[in-house]
Amino acid sequence: MNATVRHIYAGGNTARGYRCFFDSVLAEVDRLFVLTGGVEGLASTLIQRIGDELAPRAGSVEWIHSPFVSGAFDGVIFPELRAAVVDGSYPRSLQPRAPGLIETYVDLQAAIDADRLSPRRNLIATWYEALYQKTQEAYEAFAQALGIHDEWEEIYIARLNREEANRVAEEVTALFFGEETLPKNARIRHMYLGAATPAGPVDHIPNLTAGIGKRYFIKGRPGSGKSTMLKKLVAEAKRRGFDADVYHCGLDPHSLDMVILPEKSLAIFDSTAPHEYFPDRSSDEVIDMYARAIEPGTDEAFADRLAEIRERYAAVMKKGTTSLAEAQACRHRLADIYGQAADREKVDAIHQAIIRELTARLA
Repeated sequence: MNATVRHIYAGGNTARGYRCFFDSVLAEVDRLFVLTGGVEGLASTLIQRIGDELAPRAGSVEWIHSPFVSGAFDGVIFPELRAAVVDGSYPRSLQPRAPGLIETYVDLQAAIDADRLSPRRNLIATWYEALYQKTQEAYEAFAQALGIHDEWEEIYIARLNREEANRVAEEVTALFFGEETLPKNARIRHMYLGAATPAGPVDHIPNLTAGIGKRYFIKGRPGSGKSTMLKKLVAEAKRRGFDADVYHCGLDPHSLDMVILPEKSLAIFDSTAPHEYFPDRSSDEVIDMYARAIEPGTDEAFADRLAEIRERYAAVMKKGTTSLAEAQACRHRLADIYGQAADREKVDAIHQAIIRELTARLA
């Protein structure tokens, strides 16, 4: 069986702090292993081992990437098995549905030799304190960036033709749905388009839209109605019974950046920086909200002010990214310590126990 692989973010380092959509992403899962204990680095290693081992047999696989450590994972989902393994340590949060039946909590501290940790107690506490401090500094920088982004939006909102913006949204809705409805309740699944990471903003748009038949690239400016249009599409999909994968903005989770309608094989996304792409298929189309709904000449009339705003925004975002990178360095140091204190036989036993149960679901 060939595995189809998707890459997503369920949690994000945002202007509103850490925010996650784990409950939405995992809503269809009826067997969930939650790795707890706060053992830095070990959960991601186990998740990757389990995912790599089962992927060739499990059909479709979704990798949940970590926004904290580049290349690390917060979870792996096997949709066809209705099963998943996730990192449930702080600050990630999941609402239990049926502990012992749906959720099994696996305490990774059981695989750690506390005697090996004891000599480094103060060092561990120091690095955790630095980790939390640097992460908070990143959130403060991103909050400042969102405020600057609001200034950016105000320029275009003041020159937005709302009637035309609504007309574009109506055209897109009619194009996507026509008169169609489905006799079922829609499944609306929330996650992030990308994330602020220690390496800067990262997204997986090419992967997520690879199997989609038709893609719409929304061009425009901050405040030109892109997110509003996407929210209207989600509401219409829900009303008509169409499933929707809803991708939130990594900076502001209240804003939307992409919607995929799997049953229609349609994707529509905000194709502006930092997730700017250009059509590369004959079926791709561009929706230009600046051309359609913003007063002509706005860019030119406010060129100096816009340049100053962009400069401030970039500087603050860079500061936030630097703080995340410093926090990641602390996580790497902690992972080294806990890795040295891990009992490999106990770690392997945890791995094999999870694999056995998930493999049984393949039958």
